[in-house]
Amino acid sequence: MTKVFIGGSRRVSRLGATIRKRLDAIIQKRLPVIVGDANGADKAVQQYLFSRLYEDVEVFCSGSVCRNNVGNWQTRFIDAGTQSSGFLFYAAKDRVMAREATYGFMIWDGKSTGTLLNVLRLLQQGKKVALYSVPEKKFIELKAMDQWQDFMSVLSGELRSETERKAALEDRASRKHAQASFFPTAPA
Repeated sequence: MTKVFIGGSRRVSRLGATIRKRLDAIIQKRLPVIVGDANGADKAVQQYLFSRLYEDVEVFCSGSVCRNNVGNWQTRFIDAGTQSSGFLFYAAKDRVMAREATYGFMIWDGKSTGTLLNVLRLLQQGKKVALYSVPEKKFIELKAMDQWQDFMSVLSGELRSETERKAALEDRASRKHAQASFFPTAPA
């Protein structure tokens, strides 16, 4: 069954009619939804799903505190390792959501690298993404990595560089974590 990872930019706090219509289609099909706990798009989506009395929602949180769970839905706390805040801390839950989802629906403010990284995570796993660009007021359907490259090529150099920097940082951190678990330190 399709499980939809819905996420987006923290600067997006209102959902336009086009976004609500897409959410209504998800509700009508009774698709399970996984969503983060951040302010902005995550919270706005939670509020909308709660207003529609939708129950098939799971909220993912990094660490042991959930910032938002409007509908008091099932909550999943993701261990972020030694991090206690910042990019890598919150990326921990995003990686798990991308892994568990079969489809992505991202609401983008045109600037958020976190939202772009969620799109990248999903595409790298061969999963399709509907990216709603708030500034352009349109959906961009991404189905494969070659479309990602085309999409990124039209963005500002600064936004591309920052997205690539964060992707590389996350990649290094996950390789370091995997290596540490394969080669535990020997007792002295």
